[in-house]
Amino acid sequence: MDTFKEFDSPLHAGEREMASRYPNPVYQWGDDNIGQMIRTRISLSIGQYLARLPFFFIATSSPEGFCDASFRGREYGAAGPQPLVWVPDPQTVIFPDFQGNGLYQSLGNILGNPQIGMLFMDFERQSRMRINGRAEVRDADDAVREKWPSAQAFVKVTIQQAYGNCQARIPRLVVDQSSVDPLSHS
Repeated sequence: MDTFKEFDSPLHAGEREMASRYPNPVYQWGDDNIGQMIRTRISLSIGQYLARLPFFFIATSSPEGFCDASFRGREYGAAGPQPLVWVPDPQTVIFPDFQGNGLYQSLGNILGNPQIGMLFMDFERQSRMRINGRAEVRDADDAVREKWPSAQAFVKVTIQQAYGNCQARIPRLVVDQSSVDPLSHS
């Protein structure tokens, strides 16, 4: 079963309180129908689509509740763009960690609190997808280095919630490939 109904209560008390306080005339989510919106897995085609996107955002939190949001962009090699993420099965998303500023806010948070939120934005198609789950940090192995040669580590996310959102308020933007792909203007 791939719906969120696998869990005892798909909506927590705070979400229920806000839905009661600010009812939506179009969407009224409850335990009986939330599985139509939130899934616990993604299809192979969605995984391939996410792998082709140029970037996504992650949100993590320390064990004390201090939050961090981070941008994650794809790498480009001699053969062109590397995949943004890898979806080896319907309940798993893997993304690389490359050397950055050395502060390790996201990875450090994951070590202390494995909950992660991932927001994938496609501004050209005006769409978005959210994945929430449990993350673990692992050293880059041969399979990961085959996809991302410069990865020092990777994050394996076990999907707990996956869902798209409506297109409302997403501006249509077009990515200038020369700004992200160093080989596109050589």
